[in-house]
Amino acid sequence: MNAPDASPDPDRELKERHRKLWALGDYGAVAGEVIPRLGAALVTEAGIGPGNYVLDVAAGTGNAAIPAAAAGASVVAVDLTPELLQAGRESAGSGVDLEWIEGDAENLPFEDGTFDAVISCVGVMFTPDHARSAAELSRVCRPGGTVALLNWTPEGFIGEMFGIMRSYQPAPPPGTASPPLWGSEEYVGALLDGLVDGLSTQRATVTVDRFTEPDHFRDFFKANYGPTMGVYRGLDGDPERTAALDRELSGLAERHARPTDAGIEMDWEYLLLRGTGRGGT
Repeated sequence: MNAPDASPDPDRELKERHRKLWALGDYGAVAGEVIPRLGAALVTEAGIGPGNYVLDVAAGTGNAAIPAAAAGASVVAVDLTPELLQAGRESAGSGVDLEWIEGDAENLPFEDGTFDAVISCVGVMFTPDHARSAAELSRVCRPGGTVALLNWTPEGFIGEMFGIMRSYQPAPPPGTASPPLWGSEEYVGALLDGLVDGLSTQRATVTVDRFTEPDHFRDFFKANYGPTMGVYRGLDGDPERTAALDRELSGLAERHARPTDAGIEMDWEYLLLRGTGRGGT
């Protein structure tokens, strides 16, 4: 089977909204200042090194693609949002084997079994159709290759944050699943059943020490994180609900925070998973 035809996408309007959402703010600042260690953790788990041909799906600004290339692999970073890819190009610099391609995780522009490893760091979890994305991850990985993902858990900090934000938004379009479900062992096991062999999972946390106080976290995400910015824009003209969301996001950070000499630190939980690809589906 070859790569899917470039036929019109019936979800084009939804995808365009996703592009615009992730182009808001400065996701590079979120990835680079708040969670800079996550991509390297995924690369280590995937066992990526010299000679590997790697695809980073929903790569954003290259949080995993750049350390994969630094480990000696030849890497392709694919993302739906060109603004994120451009920011990644600029931060990666020269001297690494890294290609940036605009593309949809639900319809990857590559032939079956192309890559030795297919990875995604808090990226593919945000696609609307989880089953289509999961099938694509498997399809483009060579038989015996590695599929490795790092996703926020529903019970962790980011899962809680999305639960809060969801209550301030209209209902999502039919068929759109909640992103943190990719961090549930049971859910992702069923999602990848028949697509990836020998799936192993482990939960871990990343310690975030970027913020001085809970309100600092809230204001940083209001100014830089596309999904949070989108929720606030949807509340434009409703000061009471805006103030309520302010309180809930600050309260979330306060519940998770530990004081430090420089401010606060929080542990954000994620699920790390790895399996063996079956190749084209």
